[in-house]
Amino acid sequence: MVLRGNPQRKLEHIDIVLKEDVEGPLTTFFEYIFIPHYASSEVCIDDVNLSTKFLGKNVDAPIMISGMTGGAPSTEKINEALASIAEELRIAIGVGSERAAIEDSSLEYTFRIVRRVAKTVPVVANIGAAEFVKYDLKSIEKAVEIVEADALAIHLNLPQEYAQPEGRASFKGFKEKLMVVKDYLSVPIIIKEVGFGLSYEVAKELNTIGIKYFDVAGAGGTNWVKVEGIRAMRGNEGVKVMMAQNIIEWGIPTAASIIEVRNAAPKAFIIGSGGIRSAYDAVKALRIGADMVGIARPILRMLIEGKLRDYMKAFILSMKALIAMTNSRDVNELRLKPVIIVGLLKEWIESRGLRI
Repeated sequence: MVLRGNPQRKLEHIDIVLKEDVEGPLTTFFEYIFIPHYASSEVCIDDVNLSTKFLGKNVDAPIMISGMTGGAPSTEKINEALASIAEELRIAIGVGSERAAIEDSSLEYTFRIVRRVAKTVPVVANIGAAEFVKYDLKSIEKAVEIVEADALAIHLNLPQEYAQPEGRASFKGFKEKLMVVKDYLSVPIIIKEVGFGLSYEVAKELNTIGIKYFDVAGAGGTNWVKVEGIRAMRGNEGVKVMMAQNIIEWGIPTAASIIEVRNAAPKAFIIGSGGIRSAYDAVKALRIGADMVGIARPILRMLIEGKLRDYMKAFILSMKALIAMTNSRDVNELRLKPVIIVGLLKEWIESRGLRI
C-alpha cells in the first residue's frame, strides 16, 4: 500500500520519534525545582492515595497517556495496546490528531479501538487548530464521536506547522470559532500545546472566555520543530531544514508554563506535560500547580520494547514513594509542603511577576 499525505506523515513521525534525537535544546526547567526530603516521615507507600477526578471520572493516578497516533494503517495496534494499559491501571488516555479519520472515514478504526478497549477511563479526542478553524461543527463533533470522548483537545502547534514541509500555518479565526464550539459540544474543550508551552497571556485570554482545561505541553521534551526538520532533511527540502534550525530554541519550558497557566487560571484543571521523564518530574509538576501529568515518548518507547506495563507500574509506585517522602498522603498535602526554586526558573518567575 502506498500512503500519501497525512497517514504517511503519521508513520514518519513515529519512526523519527523512536529512532532520532528529537529532544531539546531547551530543558523543562524541572532541574531548578527541589522538594525537601522528610527523613522521619511515617507515611508508607500504601498510605498514599493518588486518585483524582478528571472529566467526571475517577482515575487511580493523575497521569494521562498523551495523544500520539492513529490515522494510518497499523497505528491501531499502538492505540489498542495503550488503551489496554490505560484501562488496566485506570489512567486517562488521549489519541493523536484525528484529521485523517475525519477526512477519510476508512481510517476511523485506528481511533475507535481506544474506547473499545478503554471502556471506563477518560478518553480525550484531538484535532489541530489549523483544522479546527476550517471544519464545520459536524466535523468537529465527529472527532468526539469517533472515540466517544470525554473531552476534545485542540492542539496549538504553530512552530511545528511553520517547520512542517506541508504545514498549514494559520489559526486565523481561532478564538471566534472557539467561542461557538465550546457551547455547541456536549463535552469540554482542552487547549493543548505540543511542546512549546502555554503562556500566562494565552491561558488568561482563553480562561476568560470559558476554557477550564489546559495541557501546557511545554518545551524540554519532544521538539516537533526538530521532528519536522528531520522530515524536511529526508525529503531534501533545504529551506524547511534551515527554517527549523532557526526556530528550534523557541518555547516555554514546561515547569515555567505550568506556573504561568496556574497564575492565569487559578481554578482551571492543568495537565503538565512536555518532557516528563521521571516520577520525580511528575511530582514536581504536581507540586507547582499541575493537576495531572501527561507522558508520551517514553511510553511509546517502552511499548515498542515490551516493557510498558512494568514501566507504568514502577512510575506510579515511585510517585507514591516520593510523595510519602515529603510526609504527604495525597497531592493536596504535597502542595502544602516546601518547594525550593533556583536558577533560571526563579528568575523567570520573578521577571514575570508570578506566584508559586
